[in-house]
Amino acid sequence: MGLMDLFKKKNSGNVAKDRLKLLLVSDRANCSPEMMEMIKNDIIQVISKYMDIDADALDVKITETESDANNGTVPALFANIPIKDMKHQPKDN
Repeated sequence: MGLMDLFKKKNSGNVAKDRLKLLLVSDRANCSPEMMEMIKNDIIQVISKYMDIDADALDVKITETESDANNGTVPALFANIPIKDMKHQPKDN
């Protein structure tokens, strides 16, 4: 599943197929739904220090990507984090 695949209009069969792929990749990466929720909460906590985000619309999943060593695909963490605004840090004197 490439980046451009995310923008294509999909029928319900293709959506189900993509969900199954994501489930299988998550399973192969040994990442339970509970672990994904903990990762999501940690990301929200850290990112929220620097910017206002839409935590309800945050989407975190494990996908596949080509490895840098050209030996096939490897699991990759994908996070879509809607940013509402940047927080301004006080200047040090």
